[in-house]
Amino acid sequence: MDPADKIADLRQRLRAANRAYFTDAQPIMSDTEFDRRLAELADLEAAHPELADPNSPTRRVGGEPVAGFETVEHAAPMLSINNTYSAEDLRAWFARVRKLLGASEAELFGENDELECTADPKIDGVALSVRYEKGQLVRAVTRGDGERGDDVTANVRTIRSIPLALDVSQAAAPEVLEVRGEVYIPLKEFERINREREAAGDEPFMNPRNACAGTLKQLDPKVTAKRKLAFSPHGRGEIAGGETPVTFSGFLEWIGKLGLPVGGHLKVVRSEEQSLEAIAAFDTMRSTFPFAVDGVVIRVNRFDLQDELGVRSKSPRWCIAYKYPAERKTTKLERVEMQVGKTGKITPRAVMAPVLLAGTTVQHATLHNFGEIRRKDIRIGDVVVVEKAGEIIPQVIEPVLAERKKGVRRIKAPVECPVCAGPVEIEPSELEEAGDFESEQETARRCVNPECPAQIRERLIWFAGRTQMDIDGLGEKTIDQIREESAIPLESFTDVFRLKNHREELLTLERMGEKKVENLLAGVEAAKGRGMGRLLGSMGIRHIGSANSRLLAKQFRNVEELKRAKLEEIESIEGFGPVRARVLFDYLHSEVGRAAFAGLGGEGVGLDSEMASAAGEVSFFNGKKIVLTGTLEGFKREELSERLRDLGAMVSGSVSKKTDILIAGEKAGSKLEKAQALGVEVWDEGTLIEKLDDG
Repeated sequence: MDPADKIADLRQRLRAANRAYFTDAQPIMSDTEFDRRLAELADLEAAHPELADPNSPTRRVGGEPVAGFETVEHAAPMLSINNTYSAEDLRAWFARVRKLLGASEAELFGENDELECTADPKIDGVALSVRYEKGQLVRAVTRGDGERGDDVTANVRTIRSIPLALDVSQAAAPEVLEVRGEVYIPLKEFERINREREAAGDEPFMNPRNACAGTLKQLDPKVTAKRKLAFSPHGRGEIAGGETPVTFSGFLEWIGKLGLPVGGHLKVVRSEEQSLEAIAAFDTMRSTFPFAVDGVVIRVNRFDLQDELGVRSKSPRWCIAYKYPAERKTTKLERVEMQVGKTGKITPRAVMAPVLLAGTTVQHATLHNFGEIRRKDIRIGDVVVVEKAGEIIPQVIEPVLAERKKGVRRIKAPVECPVCAGPVEIEPSELEEAGDFESEQETARRCVNPECPAQIRERLIWFAGRTQMDIDGLGEKTIDQIREESAIPLESFTDVFRLKNHREELLTLERMGEKKVENLLAGVEAAKGRGMGRLLGSMGIRHIGSANSRLLAKQFRNVEELKRAKLEEIESIEGFGPVRARVLFDYLHSEVGRAAFAGLGGEGVGLDSEMASAAGEVSFFNGKKIVLTGTLEGFKREELSERLRDLGAMVSGSVSKKTDILIAGEKAGSKLEKAQALGVEVWDEGTLIEKLDDG
């Protein structure tokens, strides 16, 4: 088959598989086959770039990281829904609707069904507006404040259930179609993500909604793609250029024909009692849904009547959400375990007598933090009330004081890391400064030793990353292989630079041939010369990222000079302050901090500043907002971005009227067109080199 035909055939098959799975709920292709065909398509597209298509299924894996999210205005406001928790309140809502419409009960729910309502499960997710123009996905925006939200299009394009182009084979698409809906993490995916996070030493996400919100705001779309978000439509925004259905139920049927993933759970109801029956029925079905459900939405079906009922300042009058109460049980708190996550956060976890809660047996629950424990006066041996947050994560709500017996014990917060015995930071920092280690105001307690074993795997992966120490050949898989399949010590940053002493052992590992090992060791050797600024920003010292480490490298000539600095001197550096300065100062003067730098220096890692000589100099690039696009022959994108930032520039991923300079290489695309339209100054690579030479 001709490559163009083969590519077209694969795209069609994969799009059909997405629709069958997400819209029709009738899969036609296994996950394994889908992944195989997707990989085949990606290979063909790489071999034939002239056949590229921005709406290809391969584009869902995520593109380049974005610099931030632009805030945009909604074409039509995105309103929230008022809640109710009782049958009485629901009946009162129906009465208000009748009064506003001037209708009797017989007229509202008569045989002609002109004023029927609908009931559908309220998914506990993140509200999103998806906009199509001429059938193509052009923008996806979060609710925000209802008037303006964040443009998260790059991340939403990774969601397989959202079509990149509407299917016009069964229905005509209007010029503009905005579909409002809920983005969510399917429960099985949420469980998988939390299992992986716990295995990696990370704290599990508390509930699918918060995890989904954070995923939508990831700066790297590849991270979003890995979490396999889904989408369920529940409303409309702007629609222009074409006839549209007159009812909400008809609207869902219509957009389903266009390829949107309509769930099929909607019920048409014709009385208050039918509404309550639907609410009860959905309650019994909740455990079977693939998403978290926290209630049922009841709405007037006809759009003209919705318009007549109108809206309040923040919510429509034509719909209401009936919210389910969370199930609660009591059990005995037997002991408390201390868990240390990759950020060093020490989280208390309750171990309880097993109890059946929301369909599953629960033995562990979160206690949030030590301030919360003190505020609620929870003690070991107490009978406690437990519920599932968002029907997913068990949490201890409160002790049953009436059942408290003698012998219960207070829960003691650790004064040092329970894993490495390293220094602990208490938040808010004012508590630590005041020596108040038993406050109800405490929100978090963290181990600040970046080489703590509980955190080290993630720290090593971060340390070796391209934008940190950039150690070629030492990626996540290689780190795991060395740590799991060999006796080679890899428990600290210093151990990375001792890999040269284990060359023969590395060669015995599977798929670690001579060339791969040589490349790895060469990458480790090259990293020794990155300098103090890169090193400090790579070590995972809390509050010290790449920007702050560059400031330190401009101020101090080497790590020893930094260690001699007084706390007040570090505080005075622009961008620092008491909290960041105190964390850094404590780490530099802790036993683990001194040992880390002594070990690194002993292995020949450069602890001198690579930019201290430039301190005080003002470069041409200082304060300039710069965007990079296309391929530059003499620069790697990350290295150039880092260099420009060192010179004081702000490097962004998107062009706007605030952009000062666009640096355009070969195959510059839409960013160049937008810059030219906005009158932004455009440089080629030659101009860039001249300016860099001039400083």
